[in-house]
Amino acid sequence: MIRVNLSHLLPLLLLLVFASCTKKYKIEGSSSITSLDGKMLFLKSYKGGQWINVDSAEVIHGLFTMKGKVDSAMLVTLYIDGESIMPLVLEDGKMDVSITDSQLDARGTPLNDALYSFLAKRNAFELGISELDSKEARMVMDGADLTEVHDQLSKENAILVKKMNDYVKDFISTNYNNVLGPGVFMMLCSSLPYPVMTPQIEEIINNAPPTFQNNPLIRDFLVKAKENMQLIDEHRRMEENIAIKQQNQGDVKLP
Repeated sequence: MIRVNLSHLLPLLLLLVFASCTKKYKIEGSSSITSLDGKMLFLKSYKGGQWINVDSAEVIHGLFTMKGKVDSAMLVTLYIDGESIMPLVLEDGKMDVSITDSQLDARGTPLNDALYSFLAKRNAFELGISELDSKEARMVMDGADLTEVHDQLSKENAILVKKMNDYVKDFISTNYNNVLGPGVFMMLCSSLPYPVMTPQIEEIINNAPPTFQNNPLIRDFLVKAKENMQLIDEHRRMEENIAIKQQNQGDVKLP
């Protein structure tokens, strides 16, 4: 009878178990932009107040490949020559990335599919809003009354903006507990001229779980936004006091 020494096999079995649990990502990218040939692409993650290189690849004949291990899903940004190009989620699986003059796309894994479906729909909202200006010009040229056109398109604009804001808010709330929620929230905040609390941001934060609110990037934004809101309030009060003084001085009648 052959006897097997289990004590010798146990480390090997544990190694196989851990190896099978290792998550691996692979990015297969293509670009139709000929000027990118020979360029280096970098995947960077924002940590501790700085951008850290995660992976890199050279574009050769319009193709590039990256692969590696990832402990958990991580939101990164693809850079070319120091310029941020597009967000990606590094997660277990194979991602197909496409870079063209008119479109940036990443598909193949659950979170990337969700992210780029969201971006496509948000971009469609933004396109619809931007086209209202040209629609106004066409309607006026066709003889419509300018005031009536302006009122009509103002209502259409308000409807589209609300739909887009609600869509963004719902997407973030659906993804509070994965990297997409904080990532898209920070994209929303980066569109502001400076950190500030808007009704949309306040609603997102008030309904968010502690894990979302305690994200370092979000926490840092909220601190700066609240400081700016305080400065804005102080400035408004100062202007109101100046206006009151000027009004009181105007009420004083000279003898």
